[in-house]
Amino acid sequence: MKNFICCVALLGFGASLLANSPSTANEFLINRKIAQTTKSEEFIARGTEPFWSVLVSKRGIVYSSPDVQKQTFSYIAPLKAEARPADLVRVYRLQGKGNNILIIKKVDACSDGMSDKEYPYSAIFILGNKVLEGCAEKK
Repeated sequence: MKNFICCVALLGFGASLLANSPSTANEFLINRKIAQTTKSEEFIARGTEPFWSVLVSKRGIVYSSPDVQKQTFSYIAPLKAEARPADLVRVYRLQGKGNNILIIKKVDACSDGMSDKEYPYSAIFILGNKVLEGCAEKK
């Protein structure tokens, strides 16, 4: 009986400590969420006809194509679809002249039309008045 009373007292004491330190619990959850999103923020999007690629990382977003000089944009956290899983749709607004946007959407399968590889994301890249469509994968 004494052991039972001691266990209940210890549980009550531990619960009161947790209840009085919500910032620690909140900080843990926030840090965990940040760690999850930072892992999944690197993508490579590719397209054919014409060939192009966009590399997305925290260091920047880099567009390249054989016929155009490489362009680098600052990384800005993407917009995500409201009330949908965070990994479903990402919209990267790229700063610079014109409407520059990269949209990456989770799909069952995306084919680049050139290989047998299937990608888990589709990609639409808008650079000024040019719209390019392709596929993407996490890097």
